[in-house]
Parts: sequence; C-alpha cells; structure tokens
Amino acid sequence: MAYRELAPLPELAHVVRCLWTRTGRGDTTLVLPDACLDVIVGGGRAFVAGPDTRPVEARTARDDVLAGVRFRPGAAAAALGVPSDELRDRRVDLADLWDPAAARALAEHDDPAALAAALTPRLREAAPDAEVRAATGLLARAPATPVPALASAVGLGERQLRRRFTAAVGYGPKTLARIVRFRVALGRVRAGDPLAAAALAAGYADQAHMTRELVALGGRTPGALAA
Repeated sequence: MAYRELAPLPELAHVVRCLWTRTGRGDTTLVLPDACLDVIVGGGRAFVAGPDTRPVEARTARDDVLAGVRFRPGAAAAALGVPSDELRDRRVDLADLWDPAAARALAEHDDPAALAAALTPRLREAAPDAEVRAATGLLARAPATPVPALASAVGLGERQLRRRFTAAVGYGPKTLARIVRFRVALGRVRAGDPLAAAALAAGYADQAHMTRELVALGGRTPGALAA
C-alpha cells in the first residue's frame, strides 16, 4: 500500500502534525496507536478516526485513494468541536459531527492538500487547550513524569488536568505516556535494535515488560511488528 506524508502549511502546524495519502492495493494495513486523531476522506466518504488505544486492521480496496489530516495530540477537539474522548477507538462519519452538507462537500477532496485547504478556515481558528498542549509536550519528552508533577508543571490541579486532558487528547495522561513509550519502542525495534536495548531506550522495566506492552497496544509480538 503506497503511503506518503506531507508537511502542513506553517499556519496550521500548531494543530496539524501532517497530511497524508494512501493508495490501496486490496490488502490490510495495521493501524497502531499514535495519540493522534485523523480526518479521512475517500470513496465519497468523510470520517474521523481515533484516537486509538488498540490496533485496528484497515482494509482498502485496490486503487482506492484516501487522504487524511492528522492532528497533533490534544488539538483535534478544538478543531472539530467534539471532545476527543467521545471518538476514542471509533470511526465516525463526519456528517454525524458536523452539518451533513459540509461533510459531503469535504468528502469530495481526495487530495491531502485540497482537504487541508478546505479545512483551513476551521483549523486556523482552532485554539487548543494551552495547558494540555504543554502537558502533552512534557510527556512526549519524559513519559515517566507522574501525574502530580505534570499537573504542577502546567499550573493545574490533578483533577482539572485529568478532565481537560481526557477531553482534548481522548484519554488520560497515563494512557498517553503508555503510547509514547510504545511508539519509541516500536521505532527502535523496527530500526533493528536488540530488544533489551529498545526496552531500555523506551523506559520499560525490562524486555519482558516491553514485549507485553507491544502485544497489548500493537497486537503483535516485537518480531512481527518489526517485519
């Protein structure tokens, strides 16, 4: 399956991680948790995917073209006007969230740049939760940060942080930390690092701990995920 990513316009970089396109080959792609939420169009349909906490097998018919906008963790709720936890582990038609006519119009854009351009007025006005954005950035750098320390670092109480974080990201700080470690380990394993070294780099207690987490979040053993 041909897949490529494009950088977003600089004015949208505060909410968009990347644009992407995929051309189907009649096979199945394993979609793994990455803390992001995507708006996807293809086959005359516009829908929202994620944020995921488990692997999803996505089948695309041969020569079908999908285009997507991938949001930064915590940014989609502000852009879409829907709490991200309501979309966790789901695929939802955009027409169920927005005006159906607007969703149908968006579904006509099967090129990622055109899709982003159509979304630009809404994305330009999006204002992600600043404290949650700071918290996700801290966890990206130091996923072992305890929730009390995280809340203190961004100037919120723990309960308030958990509530706002869940609405913006789709789940709480501990789940995001798990996914951050998972993605680090996955990258190391796919780069060919020895499993023990990958576990250490990702912050796991040991290789067995990493293997359990890769299976839980990726649905495959480290060897299968590296293939």
